[in-house]
Amino acid sequence: MTRKRETICDIEIPPEERTPLVERLLEKLAELQAEVERLRKLVGQPSSPRPVRQPSSLHQPEPPKQSVARSRRRRRKGWRKRAKTRTLVVHETVPLEIPDLPAGSRKIAYKDYFVQELVHCVHNIRYRRYRYELPDGSRLAAELPADVRRQGHFGPTLRAYALSQHYQNGVTQPLLVEELRDLGFCISAGQVNRLLSEGHEAFHAEKDALLPAARAISEYFQVDDTPARHQGRNGHTHCLCNEFFTSFTTTDTKSRVNFLELIRQPFQDYVLDEDAWMYLEFYGFGPRRLAALQHQVGEALVVEGATAWEQQLAAWKISGEEPRRLVTEAALWSSLLKHGLYEDQPWLSDDAQQFKLAGFAHALCWVHAERHVAQLVPGDERQRTAQERVRTDIWHYYQRLKAYREEPTSRKKARLCRDFERLFQRRTGWPELNDVLHRLHGKKDELLLVLEHPALPLHNNRNEGDIREYAKKRKISAGTRSPLGRRCRDTFLSLKKTCRKLGQSFWAYLQDRIRGLNQILPLPELMHRAAASAK
Repeated sequence: MTRKRETICDIEIPPEERTPLVERLLEKLAELQAEVERLRKLVGQPSSPRPVRQPSSLHQPEPPKQSVARSRRRRRKGWRKRAKTRTLVVHETVPLEIPDLPAGSRKIAYKDYFVQELVHCVHNIRYRRYRYELPDGSRLAAELPADVRRQGHFGPTLRAYALSQHYQNGVTQPLLVEELRDLGFCISAGQVNRLLSEGHEAFHAEKDALLPAARAISEYFQVDDTPARHQGRNGHTHCLCNEFFTSFTTTDTKSRVNFLELIRQPFQDYVLDEDAWMYLEFYGFGPRRLAALQHQVGEALVVEGATAWEQQLAAWKISGEEPRRLVTEAALWSSLLKHGLYEDQPWLSDDAQQFKLAGFAHALCWVHAERHVAQLVPGDERQRTAQERVRTDIWHYYQRLKAYREEPTSRKKARLCRDFERLFQRRTGWPELNDVLHRLHGKKDELLLVLEHPALPLHNNRNEGDIREYAKKRKISAGTRSPLGRRCRDTFLSLKKTCRKLGQSFWAYLQDRIRGLNQILPLPELMHRAAASAK
């Protein structure tokens, strides 16, 4: 009896080719066709609810939510509701009485009801300067008040409002011009631009003082960078921060030379001495070139300022890009050592190479490290199981590091070091996963620097959060066009984030500085007080 030919997916299969393997493949193909038909029938039906995403296991999950009645019962014992109006400044009190009361009624008490309102209006002032003719024929005009001469035609509240809207609330300059005109101000786009970018030398000076103040009080620093646009070209904004301050600085590159120049502020010197020769030798500077440079320099040399340094490089006839970079790095690195900066203050980053400095402690973010494991794509169930097991073990190890930071002991430290070896030297049967674990094991000193410095965070989330503020500004306003505009953006975003970390109102800070009251302490001094209270 001859078997009939079958056609599957427009493929005619003769009977002599229907082997057991072909039969099995045909069964699988039939199952897939049935599944496709089932899915086609679902088209047009209501979609299923989105799956609920679980929080990251790198952090302790929140406790389960309880019912409102139960939470109220738990809060009653020893719990007091916050008095929301205790610090409220009352500008007007309106007494309310009951009319037509019967005779003999008397007041026994009262109950306050607060209404908070915003008075938003234009207030124009005209100074009428009388002019006089003196007996000798000369003329004299009345002087303007000192604060008016300093502020010009726009008052301090308007100036603070423009800065707050643009740098805190992300309002672009064209929208800010429209808003001020709608409110009734007679102001041009150029005048708004000058309000935002000119006459802020005191703000720049206070921003520049943040990093030196942080070096005096901090146990660590965090660093990251993000793309930036300036004058139609790509640049980079560096964010230096910790729990006390944030400092943004935008430059054209993100090289190690650029990073060294940022972190040595306010010093501007380039130092060539024994430390610099050691740096050049370590990074493979040619022996002949090194000997020739040492002969020209002598024992040691200090050059002040970037312009003088460029002239000195030209005098030494160091013209190649790589040699100039290495010599400049060595001079900047030696400057850090000369001034004793960051001797016991580690840097925490996401493993970018420009942030790693020889001789200085550097820690890595565990979230970025674990991401290398999470980004692997398993090919089968065995690999998927191995990946999940490794990720779970990393998260458990992370929780143990968090507990160590709260209560560091030598016994916990020894156990964590031992278990790190077990975790990252295991063999999983998946070569790609083994390679990732091997690379992470090679970064043991940086991942476990928290054992020597328990104050170090285990992740760079604080820096990521700070830099997101700049990213929002970049998306709204694109880039800057002038060096002054770029500096003002860095300054006011830095001051805003620092005020937030110190619990200081940025609006009150702007008004205090613009009015020249100086009732709010300088931010570096507030940083010192915050560090003292945190101990």
